[in-house]
Amino acid sequence: MNQTTVTTSDAGIGIFERLESEVRGYIRSFPIVFDRGVGATLIDADGREYLDFFAGAGALNYGHNNPAFKKPLLDYIQRDGIIHGLDLATSAKRGFIEAFEKYILKPRGLNYKLQFTGPTGTNAVEAALKLARQVTKRSNVVAFTNGFHGVSAGALAATGNKKYRTAAGFGLAHVTALPYDGYLGPSIDTLDYFEKLLNDPSSGLDKPAAVILEAIQGEGGIRPASFQWLKRLRDLTQRHDILLILDDIQAGVGRSGKFFSFEAAGIVPDIVTLSKSISAVGTPMALVLLRPELDIWSPGAHSGTYRGNNLAFVAARAALETYWADNKFEDEITAKSAILADELKSIANHFPKLGFTVRGRGLMYGLVSEKDPTLPGKIQAEALQRGLVIETCGGRGEVLKFLVALIITEADLRRGLSIVRESIGAVQAKLDNDPAKEARGVEVDA
Repeated sequence: MNQTTVTTSDAGIGIFERLESEVRGYIRSFPIVFDRGVGATLIDADGREYLDFFAGAGALNYGHNNPAFKKPLLDYIQRDGIIHGLDLATSAKRGFIEAFEKYILKPRGLNYKLQFTGPTGTNAVEAALKLARQVTKRSNVVAFTNGFHGVSAGALAATGNKKYRTAAGFGLAHVTALPYDGYLGPSIDTLDYFEKLLNDPSSGLDKPAAVILEAIQGEGGIRPASFQWLKRLRDLTQRHDILLILDDIQAGVGRSGKFFSFEAAGIVPDIVTLSKSISAVGTPMALVLLRPELDIWSPGAHSGTYRGNNLAFVAARAALETYWADNKFEDEITAKSAILADELKSIANHFPKLGFTVRGRGLMYGLVSEKDPTLPGKIQAEALQRGLVIETCGGRGEVLKFLVALIITEADLRRGLSIVRESIGAVQAKLDNDPAKEARGVEVDA
């Protein structure tokens, strides 16, 4: 039998470079073998600790291996609780549904049915789009510039990013892209255009089955829509009998400061998609919330082998009981959000010639570098050397993305922000010593 040759570099990330597909992504930004995670800390195979400002791209709102969830999970496994159950009724699923109704739906006056889809966010989006088209008997969907809804075919058609769209390998249809809030500048309400299209029978816009959007765009560059814009969009869709799908896969589960990102705007979508941190511990789980009258599915019409992750149900129930039984957790997020926003504004002011701007809401913020889109990547690399894991986003990578765990301590939050400040200083120093900076037109602080 032939044996695989193990090279010296395989002790690190070499085996990933040698055998894993070129499609791998985050490992390129973080070429480290991580071994453990505790709260807001990652620990590599050599025992070095890194502060985590990445939080699994928003899948770890409650941090790594939260102790509030570990015992329920271990107890469930120890007693041989059902792990794989298709969409069968299980005690774990029942417990989650009961907790979700008690702690999330009823306190907010929301009347939704729950659909458990395949375990990824993109599958929840696929289900939402299919259902909207079934209900309305229309095929077109309106999505927005810089939106991200997943990379399977239907969800990808509603996603704006060229890199992901090109990878499809075929034409993406039945979606009309319109400008998101602020896309044409702060003085233009982009919904004027949408309303004009809807009211003009010669506009060429096929009346959509649904509008899909993120209330805070994540992958597209941390772009929060104003509450006024969201309210007007909800009014438009209701007046024109168009379903509103709110993709809360990244901005939901407390990330915005409330459980749902649309709550603060005072609107109620027809359909909501959830994934990522709904499972509480990073295990796969996706959920669609839909108004009861929209539930026209025939049994098994949107199927899948993993429509119910029972380990996720156990952890998610524990998270709801631990963090959402009262307003204490929301108040803590609000306090940390104020620290994050203030510190990022201070950082931007400290490096005025780099032209940073700050945008976001809750614990979902971005330090934006429109002037030089390469800066966030350079800052990210410097931060990693200093023990901070942080992501970039935006169509050109122009945003340094802050997705800290919601349970992060104030001390760790401030420590991480200090590392960011130091990292920007290091990048600036390199630019100061770069003889080609003037040719590139890059200004730096003195």
